[in-house]
Amino acid sequence: MIKKFICLSALLISTFKFVSAQTEYSVKSPNQELSVKVSVKNNVLFYNVSRKSELVLQNSSLGLVRADGNFSLGLKLISVSKSELVKDSYTLKNGKRLLNNYAANKVVLHLANKPGKKMDVIFQVSNDGVAFRYYFPDGDAGVKNIIEEKTSFHFSTETKAWMQPMSVAKSGWEHTNPSYEEFYEKEISVGTPSPSPAGWVFPALFKYKENWVVVSETGLDEHYCATRLKQNAEDGNYQIGFPDEKETFAGQNVNPESKLPWFTPWRIIAIGSLKTVTESTLGTDLAYPAKKNINPNLFNTGKASWSWIMLKDNSIVYDVQKRYIDFAADMKWEYCLIDVDWDTKIGYEKMGELAAYAKQRNVGLILWYNSSGDWNTVKYTPRNKLLTHENRLKEFAILEKMGIKGIKVDFFGGDGQPMIKYYFEILEDAAKFGLNVNCHGATLPRGWQRTYPNLVTMESIKGMEAVTFEQKNADEEPMHATTIPFTRNVFDPMDFTPMNLTKIPNIKRKTTAAFELALSVVFQSGIQHFAESPDGMAQVPDYVKAYLQGLPSSWTDTRLLDGYPGKFVVMARKANSKWYIAGLNGEANAKTIQLNLKDFGSRKATIFADDSALTSFETKELQLDKTPVEMKAYGGFVIVVE
Repeated sequence: MIKKFICLSALLISTFKFVSAQTEYSVKSPNQELSVKVSVKNNVLFYNVSRKSELVLQNSSLGLVRADGNFSLGLKLISVSKSELVKDSYTLKNGKRLLNNYAANKVVLHLANKPGKKMDVIFQVSNDGVAFRYYFPDGDAGVKNIIEEKTSFHFSTETKAWMQPMSVAKSGWEHTNPSYEEFYEKEISVGTPSPSPAGWVFPALFKYKENWVVVSETGLDEHYCATRLKQNAEDGNYQIGFPDEKETFAGQNVNPESKLPWFTPWRIIAIGSLKTVTESTLGTDLAYPAKKNINPNLFNTGKASWSWIMLKDNSIVYDVQKRYIDFAADMKWEYCLIDVDWDTKIGYEKMGELAAYAKQRNVGLILWYNSSGDWNTVKYTPRNKLLTHENRLKEFAILEKMGIKGIKVDFFGGDGQPMIKYYFEILEDAAKFGLNVNCHGATLPRGWQRTYPNLVTMESIKGMEAVTFEQKNADEEPMHATTIPFTRNVFDPMDFTPMNLTKIPNIKRKTTAAFELALSVVFQSGIQHFAESPDGMAQVPDYVKAYLQGLPSSWTDTRLLDGYPGKFVVMARKANSKWYIAGLNGEANAKTIQLNLKDFGSRKATIFADDSALTSFETKELQLDKTPVEMKAYGGFVIVVE
């Protein structure tokens, strides 16, 4: 009996030791290549991420601090769910792929802080990356406030990074920052402080040995602010940062607040080869599905003419805009964008006439609006038309009656929670009147194009307008344009307003004409507002014009064929039965790319490239097997495979 008691006691002690020692939990991707290990050390939560057994993120922090309780210290693990496979499928006209499939293994850690308040951490690991978010499951009538997020991404000090500094709130022209319009710091050592005290924006790109990593966020709704990475990352450990207190809307809160239960946005980490992360759809896979009250069939992607980009403010007059409507019609483009001060320089009545004329020519009009409010000092009009629900309904009803197809809203300048809600209110109200929405001077979309099918694009980039302003921006364009396919444009549509094929007033363009033509494929945007003018288009060969007349407005598939951030990129996009392959060379030395066009099931392949003098184009048919394609210095090409 004593012997049995001793044996039973030993078994209980052994079992207790096993349970007590179980402080590490793992979840793997369906293909087993990615692995996340979550551990509790001294009542603090950490996670590691490995790819093919190589540690990519190490001892990265998890947790949040609410005003009513700390959920980063004193944590007790209550239970861990079994790993389950979650799947999702969706279509997205405004993305790199029409049909999208997501599969991931999911594990939920149920925790409580020292006073016993509950928090879950939800991990989902797919073949192309890791996603996690927090959930407060308790019901509570009171509003809770988050004052800090402890989430971090801890890289080896051997890692290199491509990151865009976050501009300081209320700085810049007419106090319009932040607007995500800084050049990227390229291939810097991790831990390098941001040149701006405001930190770094998403997405951020990293390379550790053979592993490429894109860090961003998605699933952001009205219950949270947009976040960024803090300025300093000692030892390569980047922590989530909140907006500046000045990034508010009508004097409201900036940091997140909500009633319970409460989900936070997803933190997403795409991991793999450069091809894997560039082709990943993780940014929309974890975004909220399309709003049920918004009919996606009412909204169409397309191409647009736009006078302001080259001719600026003085072009916003009736006769010039009529000419640009004719330009769009001649190019078989779906839209014409009419920019600032149209309400005073053209007026509502005459705009109605232009809209009727555009309709006859099968062109839809998009009209510019100032976001207004006290967050900037911009004088451009229309102002104060969108600030309230009542004003929006009144204005949008006028636009609907005129036959206007979309709006461009500019100068938001903030990432605080109420400003994020303002975006959604505009999108919701615009959808009721069949209006597409394009946001400029804006935050990163973070997958919103899936949730709101009428969100066709957002700027959030130092684009072509910056090239038209200063020579130094034109000089940077080749490196910049070969960086952003791997960063800003990797998950979300981007209104760079690309493609000047001939001449920019008072600026010496650094890129070749074929480089500019290739932007029409490399950059993805639901509506692509092209920078070329009617006069410029009259100077290009007829075959280039014909290419642009037949250019697709959306893509069914996307492949990265080759590239390196800031140096070059070769990307293929499919529409119907055709493939469009485009290359950009961001460097001063010519490059030769080897392509096997048989991989695209081709019967015919036509290239548009730079001529030998770099003054215009040349075209020819290519062999359908392995084909060397040369890119001139700061040059490019487009191949149409059919």
